Amino acid sequence: MLINKLKQISSGQFIRNVGWLGGAELTNRVFRLATTVVLARMFSPQDYGLMAVVYTTYDFATVFTLKGGIGAKIIQADEKDVKTICDTSYWLNWILCGSIFIILCITAFPIAQFYGNNQLILPLCTIASVYLMFPLFMVNSAIIERENRLKITALCNATQSLLSNTIIVILALIGMGIWAIVWAMVLTTPVWIVISWMNSKWRPPKSFNLERARDIISFGGNLLGVELLTKLRSNLDYLLIGKFIGIEALGVYYFAFNAGLGISLNVINAFTSAVFPYFCEVRENLGELKIRYLSTLKKTYTIVAPIILIQSSLAPFYVPIIFGQQWVSAIPILIIICLSALMFPLIVNTYQLLNALGKTNITLYCNLIYTGIFAACLLVSVHSGILAVAITVFICQALILPLFSVGTVRYLQLKFAF
Repeated sequence: MLINKLKQISSGQFIRNVGWLGGAELTNRVFRLATTVVLARMFSPQDYGLMAVVYTTYDFATVFTLKGGIGAKIIQADEKDVKTICDTSYWLNWILCGSIFIILCITAFPIAQFYGNNQLILPLCTIASVYLMFPLFMVNSAIIERENRLKITALCNATQSLLSNTIIVILALIGMGIWAIVWAMVLTTPVWIVISWMNSKWRPPKSFNLERARDIISFGGNLLGVELLTKLRSNLDYLLIGKFIGIEALGVYYFAFNAGLGISLNVINAFTSAVFPYFCEVRENLGELKIRYLSTLKKTYTIVAPIILIQSSLAPFYVPIIFGQQWVSAIPILIIICLSALMFPLIVNTYQLLNALGKTNITLYCNLIYTGIFAACLLVSVHSGILAVAITVFICQALILPLFSVGTVRYLQLKFAF
């Protein structure tokens, strides 16, 4: 019975894509674990705080590339419109990414002033150069996802991870500090260009054309709002801790987040990355879409829930052994943050269901309401320390996210026939 159930779960295109992405994420996690151990022993909480600011800024800036929205439109488009949308998307990518490069270089100065640390200026200007590489692979990457060849995406992820983590470890060991992170980001992004071009026949148009740009921007605009709100929620605790408690406290919190949520989040990402094209394949067949939504939730939680529970319960044992005694104070935060990930698969699958049906406005409204509540709660809790912030994150996600998912399911008249 159990064997047959596992065979059923492991069959189908969706789970094969998850297998490829999961393998890449596992590879990534192995490399990142080695890197995290090295950084935990080489970096001070101050260094971790600077790293958190660099990654946070990069994440926020990436939202404005409309990478998710434009890519999603390519995946969702009718076959007859694909070439036009791809050609227009290429030029939109250059406009957006070029603008972000300039803006990030300019805003590096006020960001450094906000955190009271001028060491951030040059690293932020350097990582801005990554955005000048994005337009060279974003369309090809979206086409590969549209064709459900996610093993190529997995190959890109695994290759970049190997190179990036190798560079980080080498540069950290020779004392490069935060620059180990910066140079790893810059030097490994071309991996996506090379692999995606080798595995996609699409090539950039020779003439400038913005046909159907309004359709792309309209579809991607709502997803831009969703991504921006998601990034804001993901990084709001970092911003508030860094501002009100200090860079060193931010370093402890950021370590707990990375060490605790790393494995769980990688597994979740493997599933959720494959969900959107999987749903889009049957978006015209509501009955089949319902089946895929519910089966995806079951498959995801079958794998993800045990990993999260095991990782959080073992934290008091593996943190001091692997990362060192200096991070023992971060263990309670690590456990709480890890458990907060239990609601991620539910809400992400629900949002992707809405997006596949073209109801991105509802996804945006839900995110807007949740972000407002989340921000208000964090603004209150940040004055009580980083443990209070972690507890607030957990409570908000445990109570509010299921409500949004159940409301969406009822709106679409789905039934939880588990």
